[in-house]
Amino acid sequence: MSMMASSRILPLALLLSVLSVAQARLPSQTIIRLPSQQHEAAGQAENEVPVVGTRWAVLVAGSKEYYNYRHQADICHAYQILSKGGLRDENIVVFMYDDIANHPENPRPGVIINHPQGGDVYNGVPKDYTGEEVNVNNFLAVLLGNKTALSGGSGKVVDSGPNDHIFVFYSDHGGPGVIGMPTKPYVYANDLVDTLKKKHAAGSYKSLVFYLEACDAGSMFEGILPDDIGVYAITASGADEGSWPTYCPGGYPSIPPEYDTCLGDFFSIAWMEDSDVNNLRTESLEEQYNAVKKRVAIGSHVMQYGSLDLNVEPLFTYIGSNSANDNTTFVEDNSVSSFSRASNQRDADLIYFWQKYRKSTEDSPEKNDARKQLLEIMEHRSHLDNSMELIGNLLFGSSKGPIILKATREAGVPLVDDWSCLKSTVWLYLTLVGHVSASLINILCCFIQVVINWDRENSIDLLQCTIIIVRIINLFDNYFHSLADKYNAIYHLLRTSLGDCLFKIVC
Repeated sequence: MSMMASSRILPLALLLSVLSVAQARLPSQTIIRLPSQQHEAAGQAENEVPVVGTRWAVLVAGSKEYYNYRHQADICHAYQILSKGGLRDENIVVFMYDDIANHPENPRPGVIINHPQGGDVYNGVPKDYTGEEVNVNNFLAVLLGNKTALSGGSGKVVDSGPNDHIFVFYSDHGGPGVIGMPTKPYVYANDLVDTLKKKHAAGSYKSLVFYLEACDAGSMFEGILPDDIGVYAITASGADEGSWPTYCPGGYPSIPPEYDTCLGDFFSIAWMEDSDVNNLRTESLEEQYNAVKKRVAIGSHVMQYGSLDLNVEPLFTYIGSNSANDNTTFVEDNSVSSFSRASNQRDADLIYFWQKYRKSTEDSPEKNDARKQLLEIMEHRSHLDNSMELIGNLLFGSSKGPIILKATREAGVPLVDDWSCLKSTVWLYLTLVGHVSASLINILCCFIQVVINWDRENSIDLLQCTIIIVRIINLFDNYFHSLADKYNAIYHLLRTSLGDCLFKIVC
């Protein structure tokens, strides 16, 4: 090799050596580009969504029984979206009673659908907490990442860190200040928000998004969810209105004739079908909120609470995105169809029993049983309506009672000031009645809401108050097995702190 050639190679070798050392010292994600590549790189960066930390998700179906099919169907569909979006099972916690897929009345054993022409959404869903493990204690413990507080289940919790993003989706019945669970007690608004505050104080997340499908869902956050803890909540309904099921028998689009129950919920279907077809790397939380709000307007008012500044973030940050949709462009008036018919959430069980009655053979035992169940539910609701009206008249008089029982607090104000008193009163009701349905939760909580918050001009003496409380308990005569049971309930009420609470309410 000539000296001249050698002299040319040495500087080149030295340059390559220097570049390799510099490359080794740069962060692993830093890329050295030629000047001609800078414009191309800038264009790529605009389309990329930098997400630091881990995505976590908690999915909760808070009901059981086949006529509540839609809640578990919603949760299973949500899991499929998250899974296709890239979230790993180890970071997704699922609560579902799991009594629907293999229920004797399910026309497709082992399969759950969430759309009339939809495929199976049950396949592959983790069964982290099922049956009696679906309870408020486990739910709040999972949110906090507190494994020691769990009872049963997979033991999986949201073990998140300060850079992580959390998505929570809860689908169930609800009432003012409460959302259901298949086991008692229920989830109260103050307990849920206190848990979110504790999670924030522990510094164990960067941001959290909460989607809630339930009647009166807004009451879980209105006036009590802070706007500075990095929690953004979207609810299916306002604080004092119902949410709505869809894809029900007799609706449009028609569902397969073998199904007697609703397949999904308005709000849930709207956000999930939007997520199914759009590029979630570019669609923001606010864009989905507006699209869902518009689509669900026929039924209820979709609301948002908390840290509203988070709504500019892409959905990808929380639920990932299906790569098959990477080339789609979000359009608010997209191809997803609107709903043409809605049913009240609290009437979904009536739809179910009516379908069973309508489709049963005349004079068959099945038809007689369905008719009996349908009439019992209707009579039960009528009894509760009349009982609430009578309670209002007893407390406030026949002229004021109906007005007070329909009163609500102004927007932005918490449902109640004394949550412990509310819980105690609901506990008494459930102790007396023994069971509860969606309509009963709402009737009772509406009554308690206005009674606790009503500023009464005149109080009554202790004897009158005791008489009223006893008369209220007498309204539930049908639920006591014996006279002794009723007297025990009255004695318990008057001898404990619960008595003080109720005295404060009605006196």
